[in-house]
Amino acid sequence: MLGMLHCRYRMAGGRELHMKGALGAILLWVATAMVGSPLAAEAQSAKIPRLGWLQSNAPTTSYYQSFYQGLHELGYAEGRNIEIITRSANGNPDRLPELAKELARLDLDALFATGDQGLRAAKAATTTIPIVVIVCDSLDSFIASLARPGGKATGLTCISSELAGKRLQMLKELVPGLSQIAVLYNPADQNKLAELTQLQVAAQSMGLSMRGFEARSVQDIDGAFDALTTSRPQALIILSDLLMVSQTRRLAEMAQRAKLPAMFGFREFADAGGLVSYGASLNETARRAASYVDRVLRGTDPGDLPVEQPTKFELVINLKAAKALGLAPPASVLTLADDVIE
Repeated sequence: MLGMLHCRYRMAGGRELHMKGALGAILLWVATAMVGSPLAAEAQSAKIPRLGWLQSNAPTTSYYQSFYQGLHELGYAEGRNIEIITRSANGNPDRLPELAKELARLDLDALFATGDQGLRAAKAATTTIPIVVIVCDSLDSFIASLARPGGKATGLTCISSELAGKRLQMLKELVPGLSQIAVLYNPADQNKLAELTQLQVAAQSMGLSMRGFEARSVQDIDGAFDALTTSRPQALIILSDLLMVSQTRRLAEMAQRAKLPAMFGFREFADAGGLVSYGASLNETARRAASYVDRVLRGTDPGDLPVEQPTKFELVINLKAAKALGLAPPASVLTLADDVIE
């Protein structure tokens, strides 16, 4: 009788499964049918996408949290429907090539990187893994065009260098009688060399004297700052790359101590006590990058994804810093500000 059936089923690895009675027979039939079904095969082959994340700075940086937020808004939950494998240079750009190679050896579906050095490291490490990147400046040397990049890399740009002249003009309006400017930059980021050139052209047209000071590493910053303050400039512009971004708070504090009116590319500098910042929102750019990662993970060829450029730039002025510097920002500048920190 059906109720007395004793079924024995050999599982993978040789283990036997014993089932008695009608229920056992039914379960055995269902299990056998499902193993051979297309649905079961699809379920067995289902794979959680793996994202490699080449982090330039410490993972506590606010814009990294914005990237996670962007993924969450798109329905991703780490460990459930996405695996994220990170490697962080912790503000030391020299480690990026080594870390990129580590990630490239893994079975990744996409690689996310930040900064000019991060992009170069990722491109050197792989020719097959799709790359999504955030850079401060153009990707021109890596892509066919902004509209159709081609190849394996695409992403978002803050177009920082194009704002060089405008930043200098704003600083000139904030600091009465400005004639001498110091510029702190990292020459290891090739885009910063282009930005420095644009600043030199703008300074000459405004009748300003400008001198550049190099810092290639975290350890270089103290010496460069000592040298630039010794030159007694009236104001400072810090060119934003992954090194300087990793030291945002420290640079704001150094400018405060040196009594230097300073301009930076991202609002985090003004939030940390620096005088002024002007540029695209780093947090918003990071959040938007998640949508690019999503599209690549879903199978879109990065070469078909246009490089996204910012459409809005924010001017942030720290009035507390201005007061400590003995400055009174003119109404003409304050009315242009997107945010005034009091």
